[in-house]
Amino acid sequence: MPVAAEAVPERLVAAPRDERGRLVPALGEATGHAHAVPGAGTLLVRRGSDMPEFLHLPEGGRLVYEEHAAISLPKGWFRVVRQREYVPGSYARYVAD
Repeated sequence: MPVAAEAVPERLVAAPRDERGRLVPALGEATGHAHAVPGAGTLLVRRGSDMPEFLHLPEGGRLVYEEHAAISLPKGWFRVVRQREYVPGSYARYVAD
């Protein structure tokens, strides 16, 4: 989700890239596939957490996933949001793919 640079907290650290050099905002729990950004950019996390919160793409980029078409992203800042689904009679849980 696009956000203004002013909305990004200052105390974030860069997340490491995976073994293929990609930024990985989310891994597929069921398939093991990754939502990944293969090009330039920075994935940021809050200290003490391993869940990415923000993605900075100074040149724009693409979010790729093995099971659907790539999504082109303009340059800028993005908040990483994991989708949730409602489980009737229970609670909301993160969507697994």
